Amino acid sequence: MNAERFNAYRIMWVLVLYDLPTETKANMKDANRFRKALIDDGFMLFQFSMYVRHCPSRENADVHIKRVKFMLPKAGKVAIMCITDKQFGDIEIFFARNKEEPPPTFQQLELF
Repeated sequence: MNAERFNAYRIMWVLVLYDLPTETKANMKDANRFRKALIDDGFMLFQFSMYVRHCPSRENADVHIKRVKFMLPKAGKVAIMCITDKQFGDIEIFFARNKEEPPPTFQQLELF
């Protein structure tokens, strides 16, 4: 098995951060549609208005980034960030001054 394939610097996390208007019913509908589309594409809630997705490679991350760009709402701000698994593993998370563990990384299986 190629050790490079599972390198912590090759595995990526895609982060989507957004701030969407919700003043009108149409805005709320667009915001909910965007959030549901993220969930349908495999993103999970990390914090309010911040979703993350684990990707086994940069190429796979690029596919999901293109999907997010395709489903962008008409109004609001959306930021897309891609970081390595190593960088994501170095995140320190606190809730009410208590340290929490980051979300679990996924075991990548390879079938021959």
